[in-house]
Amino acid sequence: MKKRKSGRRSVQELMGIRGFTKYGLETVYGELLFFRVQPINISVLSAENIRQKIHALQTILTLMPDIEILSTDSCECFDANKLYLRKREREEGNASVRRLLHKDGQMLTHLQAEMSTARQFVFQRRCTGLKAEQVLSLVNDTHKQLAGAGFEIQRMRKPEIKRFLAIYFDASMDGDRMPDVDGAQYVKGGKDSHA
Repeated sequence: MKKRKSGRRSVQELMGIRGFTKYGLETVYGELLFFRVQPINISVLSAENIRQKIHALQTILTLMPDIEILSTDSCECFDANKLYLRKREREEGNASVRRLLHKDGQMLTHLQAEMSTARQFVFQRRCTGLKAEQVLSLVNDTHKQLAGAGFEIQRMRKPEIKRFLAIYFDASMDGDRMPDVDGAQYVKGGKDSHA
C-alpha cells in the first residue's frame, strides 16, 4: 500500500482493508470470507425444531471455532435523517415547510418500523497465509459444512460484501454501487470498478 505524500491515510487504510480478492476481502489481518445465512422465523417452528437449529449451530461452532457470526440490519438506519428533519422543523419559519418536514419524519419512522425486523446474518471466516487454491478449498469446505448443518447459505461476492459493509458502517443502502476508490468517478479516465 503506497503512503500518500501528505501523510494522511484513507479510510480504507485506517480500517485495515487492502482490497477485494477473488473469494472475499483482503485485510492486514488476513483474507475474510463471508457467507450469508438466511434467517429462519423461529416463531413458527416447534420447540423440537428450535432445539435442532441450536444444536446445528453448536456443532458448527465446535467444528469451526474460528468462524465469526455477524448480524446487522439488512437496510439503512434512518436515525440521522430523522434527527436532521426534527432540527430543520424546529428552525423552519414557514409553517407549510414545517408540516412537510414533520410528514417526512413520520414517513421515515413508519418505514423504519416496517424494516426493523429485517436482519441479515453473516458467517465470516479468516484466512491467513494461505495460497489461492487453499483459500478455494476452505471456501468450499466451509460452504459444505454450513449447508450440511441445515443452514441456507450463500457465499457473498464483491457487490454483496460492499453493500454489507456500507450498511454495517452506516454509509449507504447502495454500497454495492459505491466506487472501490473514493472520488474515482470524478477524475477523468479514473478507474471506478462497479463490477
